[in-house]
Amino acid sequence: MSEFTLPDMSCGHCVAAITAALTALDPQAKLSFDLPAHRLQVEGGVQSEAALAQALSEAGYPPA
Repeated sequence: MSEFTLPDMSCGHCVAAITAALTALDPQAKLSFDLPAHRLQVEGGVQSEAALAQALSEAGYPPA
């Protein structure tokens, strides 16, 4: 499991954009969002944490 803090994630639109970016990279990943804490957990995927972080950054949500 990988966990990321995403300071710029604040709403449902953010969740949708992040979900689209990460599932395009890794369709097997299971995403769990905690909007108030700005946290994302990624489970079960096959991509490395670095690849996930890069995809998040490219989508406009760089991990802190």
